[in-house]
Amino acid sequence: MNARINSLETALAPNRADQALGQIAVQLPGATAVFRRLKLDFCCGGQISLRQAALDKKLDLAAVLAELATLERSSEAPETTAPATLIDHILERYHAVHRTQLPELIKMARRVEAVHRDNPQVPTGLADLLEAIEREMLEHMEKEEGVLFPMLKAGGNPFVVHPIGMMRSEHISHGAQLDRLNALTQDATPPDGACNTWCALYTGIAQLNDDLINHIHLENNVLFPQFEPEQAKQNGCGCSA
Repeated sequence: MNARINSLETALAPNRADQALGQIAVQLPGATAVFRRLKLDFCCGGQISLRQAALDKKLDLAAVLAELATLERSSEAPETTAPATLIDHILERYHAVHRTQLPELIKMARRVEAVHRDNPQVPTGLADLLEAIEREMLEHMEKEEGVLFPMLKAGGNPFVVHPIGMMRSEHISHGAQLDRLNALTQDATPPDGACNTWCALYTGIAQLNDDLINHIHLENNVLFPQFEPEQAKQNGCGCSA
């Protein structure tokens, strides 16, 4: 085993290797997808430590820790506001993350709605709402990646304000969807006694909310104004902080 993985396990062991699966699932958005793929029971069997679960399943603990470490994402923006650097950051930190976080949230929402359908606090309709957000986000990101971002990387042109205006308008729609999401989940606050899956779902929804707000902020307030006349910079992002 190489030194980098050894050092990684040493650094993370107090925080991850000896934590219970359920605790990791609730604290680290995206961990549920890893555990599901590795067939590690983070819900009913969530009291077992990651170290013990890996031993029981004959998994490489260091490899699992390394995969979990990739989920520890910073929200810090690049120091430079150069359009190409900002765009690359947005693509890696937000577009790629949205594409992985939403399918897992939808799976968990479907499970919570099914298993806890008799609970009066179950967020009925949550999976459908997340699917609608996913559809909207995928269409939006494809427009940016296929049309707008290449134009901005090339230096822009007098007509770029039109696709920017469309993206700003769609950002307002994203903000309205987040408002619906927060209302349905009581601002991603699970009820007392919620299972690990329910808690992990709401942790992921809280991250989605923060990620999307930061994503839209970078585009609306940092990237787009570099290519717009002054009067076009007055539009809000459509998101409530």
